[in-house]
Amino acid sequence: MKLIKGLGKFFGLDIGSNAVRIVELSGGPDSWNLEHYAYVPVDSKTTASDSPEAQRRLGEAIMTAVGQSGTKLRDVAIGLPSNKTFNTVVDVPNGTEAELHATMKYQVDQYIPGAIDDTKVDWALLGPSLRVQDQQEVLIASVAKTYSEERLEFIENLGFNVIAAEPDPVAIIRALVPHGNQAALLLLDMGEQSTDIVVVYGDSPRLIRTIPTGLSTFIKAATQNLNVQEDQARQFILKFGLASDRLDGQVLHALELTLDGFSAEIVKSIKFFQTRYPSIAISAQMLSGFAATVPLLDRYIATKTGVPASVAAPWQGINVPQSAQAQLGPVANEFATAIGLAKRMDA
Repeated sequence: MKLIKGLGKFFGLDIGSNAVRIVELSGGPDSWNLEHYAYVPVDSKTTASDSPEAQRRLGEAIMTAVGQSGTKLRDVAIGLPSNKTFNTVVDVPNGTEAELHATMKYQVDQYIPGAIDDTKVDWALLGPSLRVQDQQEVLIASVAKTYSEERLEFIENLGFNVIAAEPDPVAIIRALVPHGNQAALLLLDMGEQSTDIVVVYGDSPRLIRTIPTGLSTFIKAATQNLNVQEDQARQFILKFGLASDRLDGQVLHALELTLDGFSAEIVKSIKFFQTRYPSIAISAQMLSGFAATVPLLDRYIATKTGVPASVAAPWQGINVPQSAQAQLGPVANEFATAIGLAKRMDA
C-alpha cells in the first residue's frame, strides 16, 4: 500500500514522536543487508508542534540523521503516524479489476471520515474474504490532504524525493511478521505517546487500531505513584519493568491501573477480531517498540489476555554488521517502522 507512487532505490524514514530513524537495505525479499542506518533523538514537543521553530529543529534532526547514516540516496519512503491516518478493512463483492475499482469509489466515500475532496485515499486488495463467501477483503487507508501535502513539502524542501508514504501500522508488518507466516498474529508496537495494535493473518492486516497509551503514560503513572521525577521513573520502568522482586515490586504496583486499562484494550481488539473471524484464533502476540523494552511486559500481557506473547524481532532476516549491532543496542526494538518502509518492494 502506498499513498504516493514512484520508483528507484530509497531509504526508509520514520519520524517518530521521540526520534528520527533511518534504514537503507539491499537485497530481499528473503535475505537483506543493512547498508545504512541512523537514530537521532528528538524532543516530543518538537515533533508534536507545527510552529516554524519546531519544524526547523525537526528538519535539522532529519539532516543530522541522514548525515550520520552515510546514505547518498535522495529518494525516501516515509511513514505516516497512526494518529494522522485512518485504516479499515472492508468486504466487497468478487469481480473483475474494473468492477473492483468502481466498487471502491463507493466504498471509499462510505467508510472514510471527512469529505472525500479533503482526503488522500489508497486501498489494497487483501484477497478472498475470510468470513463471507463470494467476497474479497480490501484495506482502505486515508490521510488528510492538508497534512499529507504539508509533510511532503517539508521533506522535499530538505532536498529529498518522497517516492512513497505509508501508514506506520502497515509498514511494521514487513518488519515484525516472519516470512511465510500463515497464522493470525497480534502486533503491539508501543511508541512514546500511543500504541499501534495490528492483527494480521498471513502477511495482511485484518484489524488496525491505535490506543492513546504509550511509554509516557506509564512514566506519568510511575511519577505520580512513586513520587519521583520523570527521568527516574523512565529509568525504573525500563530497567526493572514489571518484576515483583525488584524495588519490592513498587514499579509494578505503581503501574497497575494503567496496565489494567492497557490490557483491556488488547483484549477488546482480540474479541473484535474473533467476532469478525470466528473460525480464526490469534495464535501469538508480538511486542515491539517500548513494549519490547519494558521487562516482563510480554508475560504480563500473555497472562491478562490468555494469548502467548513475546518480544518481536524487527531485524529478522537482515544481515547486520557486528559494529552496527553494538551501536543499535537498546534502541534496536524501535526500528520496526523504518525497517518496514525500507523493505518495500513496490516503491
